[in-house]
Amino acid sequence: MKEREIVLDTETTGRNPLGGDRILEIAAIELVNHLPTGREFYTLVDPGRDSEPEALAVHGITRAQTQAAPQFATIVDDLLGFLGDAQVVAHNARFDFDFLNMELARIGRPELPFARAIDTVAIARRRFPGAPANLDALCRRFEIDLSVRGKHSAIVDTRLLAEVYLELIGGRQPDLALADRAAAETLVVRAIAPDRPARPPRPHGPSAAEAQAHAAFIAGLKDPLWAALLAPPPPAEAGKDAAKDGVAKDGAAE
Repeated sequence: MKEREIVLDTETTGRNPLGGDRILEIAAIELVNHLPTGREFYTLVDPGRDSEPEALAVHGITRAQTQAAPQFATIVDDLLGFLGDAQVVAHNARFDFDFLNMELARIGRPELPFARAIDTVAIARRRFPGAPANLDALCRRFEIDLSVRGKHSAIVDTRLLAEVYLELIGGRQPDLALADRAAAETLVVRAIAPDRPARPPRPHGPSAAEAQAHAAFIAGLKDPLWAALLAPPPPAEAGKDAAKDGVAKDGAAE
């Protein structure tokens, strides 16, 4: 069964969606079974305002670049159509979801449930406690080429994050161990039970011919150990036992 996920990133005018900061760039990449399919969504968005100096230093997207871009309300249907019902992979997912839901609320659209989020920061912190979990550090850890990344760019960051996410969940074959085990079990089953017609179950007891053959085999054994145990007592011992029984009876009669 194919598993569809979307890797998503946004760039914003600042860090506070409740204080008036807005989205100015959105990128998303489609994954199927954790691998990119080549389908991508990208757009600049007109935020209607300038970026905070700190944010501008991070992404470098100026007001002049966004003034000609569509507003969020214009691209929202295309964005939601691309997301579909897939899980959304994001680095520090709460940040991106808070901004998306702020933009959705501004135009009266339902919010994107955070239950759909897969947060790669949280995954990285579970896997590497105490280690840096930012995107640059994870790319270096997994030897992913960072030369394409200068200032933050939503489309570049989604492509890098897609590679990081794949490594975080175990590489190109995250279920390789399970596949190998299943294959081994199949081989064992085939070795023990090869393809051949089923044999009907045999009765529990021996047949008459088998019993006769067994008796003949036993009779041919020389002085088997169990013969002495099963043989009747010798006549002398039997006579002594009879005499003892008679004395006991006579004594009782007196």
